[in-house]
Amino acid sequence: REDEKERERHELLSLLDERFLEQPAFAVERCRQVAAEMAKLSKTALANAVSLIEHYDEDVAKSVCSEEDEIDRYEDELGSYLVKLSAKNLSENDSRTHSMILHCINDFERISDHAVNIWETARKKKEKKISFSEKATEELVVFSDAVKHILDLTVQVFTNEDANAANEIEPLEEVVDRLNKKVKKRHVKRLQNGKCTIEAGLILNDLATNFERVADHCSNIGVCVIQLREDSYDPHGYLDTLDKGKNTPFHETYTMYKNRYKLP
Repeated sequence: REDEKERERHELLSLLDERFLEQPAFAVERCRQVAAEMAKLSKTALANAVSLIEHYDEDVAKSVCSEEDEIDRYEDELGSYLVKLSAKNLSENDSRTHSMILHCINDFERISDHAVNIWETARKKKEKKISFSEKATEELVVFSDAVKHILDLTVQVFTNEDANAANEIEPLEEVVDRLNKKVKKRHVKRLQNGKCTIEAGLILNDLATNFERVADHCSNIGVCVIQLREDSYDPHGYLDTLDKGKNTPFHETYTMYKNRYKLP
């Protein structure tokens, strides 16, 4: 199975052939294919890591590590190839796609780093024989579902360069931020009431922080896709001018996701 994966990876990276640099449009399309695979792999790594929290499995843990290694390699190879490609004469559309890939591959690589952090935290939980209370377990399921959803949406947005769907990422990211605060607040309450231990709390805190960071990287990717479709790239400017008032599309989407991912 590992040999098969290695062969597939080699085949995919062979798309980034130096000879294609003389056909920039073709080379950009090849980069897009490799980057889409990298994005998909980050989603798999995260889902595998999350599954380890309640059901630790050594084979799944190994796959998270090999997925992260693979993603690192994709980022290195793509990054170097894109830099060479930037010296070529790109059409306006190809230039936008090129910029989008260059800006986003680092975020996908960081998401895979968080998947590894989640795996390491799950391993600690198993080694120290720590179990969460029923309430904390239920809360983490809702929280992790929201995070898997935002990454799923982000991978689709990136792969299809879909600026319209990208508008859903920011409201969902705010819901994830809210869940992060609420889960940590509820843990403190359980600790005060003697219903939880400090050790379990540290594990929960680590998981929640990594979940929230994954959503931050999804936000970066979403903003990048929106801005580059509009031919401007100023992530902070975009977020500062986002209208979040009542009766705005942002608020409606935020409310929909807030209701969907309510803590029990």
